Amino acid sequence: MDTWNFFYTCTVSLWLHRFYIYSAVALGIGIWIVTQFTTTKTRKKVEKSNRNPASEGIEDKLVNGYATLQAKEVYVAGVKIFYGSQTGTAKRFAKDLAEAVFSLNLPVEVISMGDYDPDDCLAEETTSRNICVFLVATYTDGQPTESAAWFCKWLEEAANDFRFGKMYLKGLRYAVFGLGNSVYVDHYNTVGRNIDRWLWMLSASRVMTRAEGDCNVAQSKHGSIEADFEAWKAKFLSRLQALCRGEKKPCSGNCKKGKCRSLGKQSKESSDHEHRASEYNNTEAEELFETSSEEEADAEEAGGTNSVLDVEDLGNIMSHMKKAKREHELEEGDVGTSLTRENAGRKEGEKREMITPALREALTKQGYKLIGSHSGVKLCRWTKSMLRGRGGCYKHTFYGIESHRCMEATPSLACANKCVFCWRHHTNPVGTEWRWKMDQPEMILQEAIENHQNMIKQFKGVSGVKADRFEEAMTAKHCALSLVGEPIMYPEINRFVKLLHQHSISSFLVTNAQFPDEIRNLEPVTQLYVSVDASTKESLKRIDRPLFKDFWQRFLDSLKALSEKQQRTVYRLTLVKAWNVDELKAYADLISLGKPDFIEVKGVTYCGESSASNLTMANVPWHEEVVHFVQELADLIPDYEIACEHEHSNCLLIAHKKFKINGEWCTWINYDRFQELVQEHERSGGSKAFTAVDYAARTPRWALFGSRERGFDPVDIRYQRKNKVRDISGC
Repeated sequence: MDTWNFFYTCTVSLWLHRFYIYSAVALGIGIWIVTQFTTTKTRKKVEKSNRNPASEGIEDKLVNGYATLQAKEVYVAGVKIFYGSQTGTAKRFAKDLAEAVFSLNLPVEVISMGDYDPDDCLAEETTSRNICVFLVATYTDGQPTESAAWFCKWLEEAANDFRFGKMYLKGLRYAVFGLGNSVYVDHYNTVGRNIDRWLWMLSASRVMTRAEGDCNVAQSKHGSIEADFEAWKAKFLSRLQALCRGEKKPCSGNCKKGKCRSLGKQSKESSDHEHRASEYNNTEAEELFETSSEEEADAEEAGGTNSVLDVEDLGNIMSHMKKAKREHELEEGDVGTSLTRENAGRKEGEKREMITPALREALTKQGYKLIGSHSGVKLCRWTKSMLRGRGGCYKHTFYGIESHRCMEATPSLACANKCVFCWRHHTNPVGTEWRWKMDQPEMILQEAIENHQNMIKQFKGVSGVKADRFEEAMTAKHCALSLVGEPIMYPEINRFVKLLHQHSISSFLVTNAQFPDEIRNLEPVTQLYVSVDASTKESLKRIDRPLFKDFWQRFLDSLKALSEKQQRTVYRLTLVKAWNVDELKAYADLISLGKPDFIEVKGVTYCGESSASNLTMANVPWHEEVVHFVQELADLIPDYEIACEHEHSNCLLIAHKKFKINGEWCTWINYDRFQELVQEHERSGGSKAFTAVDYAARTPRWALFGSRERGFDPVDIRYQRKNKVRDISGC
């Protein structure tokens, strides 16, 4: 009972004083919580003050007795390189850049824009922490390449579609390098500029200002598009390394205010590295589009994160941006001034070579023997054929050229067109005027002959080569100025032609009908060709892709200038099936304008697949189709008839009736007589003129249209074997 009474009394007492007990417990718990919070906070401050700056952002934690490392914040997760290429240059640059990025231990991915769906994937890059690089070429008429067409179309529509919103790509970081040719003034690097603008309109952020590579070596900032890319690549890699360190924007390391937000507590070595990188960057003049990425960052700092601004605030923001830009210019003014003077001196006193190192390598691989800085020579396959006792080219059938004695050369590798059927796959440079260093014609001719002879010497002792033809081939008798490019662009073309004639070498010069004044001023040549690749303005633009804006008027003026020439003139028509074979009446009108002596009609030669052209074997007409075209055309031009045929080359010759003398065709050339006439012309100071008929020669029967041989020379051993010919004395 005593125990029970004691327990009862205690319980009642606790119950009566329960509020005091609750208060004491609550107070104790509160004091414990405050003590723990204060102690933890103090410990963290001590740890932070004692932490090594180099290891900032890294913490060690114990989990089940093991130390785990918390990863440092990643500023750049990787690099994605998008390319849009037609000839393969942008693709090659993309691979080159990828190797450089990989060497920085960064993940990198190279993506063809044709294999990428921006509608599904591009928005993901806003949160991926990747840097997106766009290497894009500008193609015909300022259009994107075929592989980049859909990407550009989608991006343009997104930039102008309110449903996407102007913040659609906010967070995406990008850089653009455009590939173009400044000779196309109206369309220079249009695609690169458009992509830069559309991304910017969708609130993507540039990591550096857009750069542009120029195929025109005369205007390229660094002498070639390859050099332009290398300079930009060095700047990009430097900027990429800065981004990986978490820097907001580049810094020279010598800020006026004594503190640098981007460099923070980096070591002196890093500061020196950035200083050198900035000095390198300052050497390049860059074209800004609206604002640079740095200016955009300044605007965000001035205006805050709100994308909607009051009109009253715009003045403050613009003042802030202009002030920052002036300070930036003052900091770098000395470098910029000295470089401007240096560049100006270089432009005034020095011209660049037409052949860049990359172009020299590409042309050499194709078998060209390059001469000086803008000329070349190459051995024609028909030269090799005739050395072996086989037939010659169509010029042998039509005009009596000895193909084994013909030197194929050019004093200008540059051209003013980029024809879809170019048999050199557009590896040669383009231009509308001469802006390069110029070699003297004497040097060009001497080295051309030497290189030609050296190539001939390689056939000495080769099985099947005829000894007599080998000896004859060592002395060039003809020169076909049709290797590549536009020979008439060469400023000293008249001196070069005269030198050929002084060496008793006939001259066959081909022009693309874009230089009428040069045609008028051209000294007499053995035969002057004009390429008539189409008969209407639209089709000529589509096929030849000329550089000149007034290409059609130049084309017509060139034909008029041709009609004024006294020597032999030729229209050269290249038939491309489904492109230019349905314009007979228009062709007839052009013939009446230029009044050529001859018209060569040839089916296009398929030179293999080329990324610069979409021609296929389906565009090559059959010989019967070429014959049908020529017959229909001849019916529309009463002063002309079909004269010769070379079936092997898929080519026919229409000749003016004045070359049908006493009922016999005289399309061949008396080369000795031509040399006599041209020498008399020069001795008379140009007063003694001569005409095309003055040095005409009779055409052999086997070369005529409709003959049994169909243009095959009967001395061709292949023809003899095929037709079992034993006695050719009567041919």
